Amino acid sequence: MFCKVLSAAIGGVEGYPVRVEADVSEGMPGFLMVGYLASEVREAADRVRTALRNTGYPLPTKRITVNLAPASIRKEGSRFDLAVAAAVLGAMEKIPAGNLDGLMIVGELSLSGQVLGVSGVLALVEKAKKLGLRRCIVPAVNAREGAVFRDMEVVGVSKLKELIEILQHPEQAGKTVVDVDALFSEQAAESEGQEDFAQIYGQTEVKRAAEIAAAGMHNFLMIGPPGSGKTMIARRIPGILPRLSLEESLEITKIYSIAGLLPERGSLLLKRPFRSPHHTTTAEALAGGGRIPGPGEVSLSSKGILFLDELPEFRRAALEILRQPLEEKRICISRTAGTYTFPADFMLVAAMNPCACGYYPDRNRCCCAQRDVIRYLGKLSQPLLDRIDICANVSPVGFDALQQTGKEESTAEIRTRVEQAHEIQKERYLGLKARFNAQIGAGDTEKYCGLGKKEKELLGDAFDALNLSARAYHRIVRVARTIADLEGKEQIEERHILEALGYRPPDRNLWMKGI
Repeated sequence: MFCKVLSAAIGGVEGYPVRVEADVSEGMPGFLMVGYLASEVREAADRVRTALRNTGYPLPTKRITVNLAPASIRKEGSRFDLAVAAAVLGAMEKIPAGNLDGLMIVGELSLSGQVLGVSGVLALVEKAKKLGLRRCIVPAVNAREGAVFRDMEVVGVSKLKELIEILQHPEQAGKTVVDVDALFSEQAAESEGQEDFAQIYGQTEVKRAAEIAAAGMHNFLMIGPPGSGKTMIARRIPGILPRLSLEESLEITKIYSIAGLLPERGSLLLKRPFRSPHHTTTAEALAGGGRIPGPGEVSLSSKGILFLDELPEFRRAALEILRQPLEEKRICISRTAGTYTFPADFMLVAAMNPCACGYYPDRNRCCCAQRDVIRYLGKLSQPLLDRIDICANVSPVGFDALQQTGKEESTAEIRTRVEQAHEIQKERYLGLKARFNAQIGAGDTEKYCGLGKKEKELLGDAFDALNLSARAYHRIVRVARTIADLEGKEQIEERHILEALGYRPPDRNLWMKGI
């Protein structure tokens, strides 16, 4: 008897269908699995055999062949166990084969018949939806994750026996329901009480730069001595970013689900990511990798912030990895098995000391030789610095600032202005892939960031005097556009350009000479 059921695997950040076929026939008894399988998939034969026996469905002394198609793609992971069990039961005529049509089954089996959770369920349910399927059967611990799609029926099972009962009586299956609207309404309440900008005294100029960076999703670099508050400011930037939309939340959740980082019985991630890898992180960990690549830090921080503290301490190769994703908002990884594209739409926030001891150019405190300063700053290439939109110098906080009694501006107050600027950009770029000023290309910069005669003359003088590159020119214009948006101005004015020029990252050659 032959039977088949649909399951799915993960490639990059997308699911792809895998057809599980089972045949039970006369011949030498055995359980053979074929279809270009990794070792953990081949071991499914023993897991399924034992789980079926312990559930009361021992396999007959016949030849059982299971094929996972297409055979040209390597299958990895344990998510096929439940589908293999269903296909074998259908071939044994323990369940009606017709009840396996129009559904997708994923899940891992323990020897006792318990159904264990797997990674990437959201991507698999999304693929089932695109294929036009009506129902997905997944582990109970992953059911809320897959149930965020309103027009998909997601059924969670915790035991193999429950799966058999559902397949024997499909009309009795109870689907999992997630109130997505309620989740987003709770998001505002959960965000209260987080680290607040009101806790940072002084640093008015740096907080202003952070606000502009958040308003346009611009890459942001802070340079200053130890203890000046760079990390404190960086950790508060997520609080002034606008709340996630459903589309953004689904993209983030899918990435974290595939990486196995989604909380157990979680559904949607409702906060923008804030990833802060240690400076010993390798280039592969940042970009993503493995024989079958998985998402790295640049993908895990997508729609959020990638914070690199002690920037020059990172390996040069790791920093240079960032150049492509900072421009293209995605990263492509090629392996012999294929090319995988991961999202990398993150805002880079970085912090660094001006030298190894942290106090250059204050020669009263800095003990570094000039060659050591040059070597330290030389770890940052000019192409990487050109991709920084806003650079702010962070000065030490004085005693008087720490003792002030006046109330500092709160995160909620700053976020209100940032959200207003984002609404302006959302309306301006309606119909485009870009949503923020930092995301528009050179052609769109000329179209949406028009300059008057005086503003063009000012930028022309700055272009020649500062020896700007074309990339730096466009970044200055986009930052000026964000400053104007924060003020609600339709036209970019001279003062907006002057402020944007003040945030220009330093020229590496002059910087290393101490100029």
